[in-house]
Amino acid sequence: MKAKWLFVVMLGMMLMLTACGGPKADVSVFMMGPNGFPSEAAEKLEVSLKSKVGEIPTVKLNTSPIFSLEKMIVELAAGGNGIFILGEEQFKGLSNQAGFVSLDNIINPKDYPDGVIEIKEEGKAAEKHLYGIPLTGNKWMKEQGFEGKGLYAFIPQNAPKMDEALKVIQIIAQK
Repeated sequence: MKAKWLFVVMLGMMLMLTACGGPKADVSVFMMGPNGFPSEAAEKLEVSLKSKVGEIPTVKLNTSPIFSLEKMIVELAAGGNGIFILGEEQFKGLSNQAGFVSLDNIINPKDYPDGVIEIKEEGKAAEKHLYGIPLTGNKWMKEQGFEGKGLYAFIPQNAPKMDEALKVIQIIAQK
């Protein structure tokens, strides 16, 4: 009888702990490089980004320690992330899907010519816009001791809280 009761209490505590994740961040940034991204590096970048953004909007940086195409696809399809930071190959490969938000209105495309790509949507004329921020030599990354080589930051069209995501990517793009 005691074992059953102990099991029920432990199960209840586990359910309580998993439900107590706290409030969800306004902008979730998903980061996965071609070789993954170590969690200790993610913690440094998250603290730095939070200090640059301030209290509003709230920001959370999620990373994957290994590269997984399946995880990337799930994260993109789920629509819970406001910003993605992925390797150049994934960024350029995804451009065929036409699922990016143009950043032309908030960031000068001439500042990031490598992030300007031409996308042709079905039934529409091809358009060239700034869709991604190349992070090679990026100030935010360099301040934390990272090169950012081969990484691109972008906003997917299914991003929640679009205005907040646009504010955060502007901060990431600062020179």
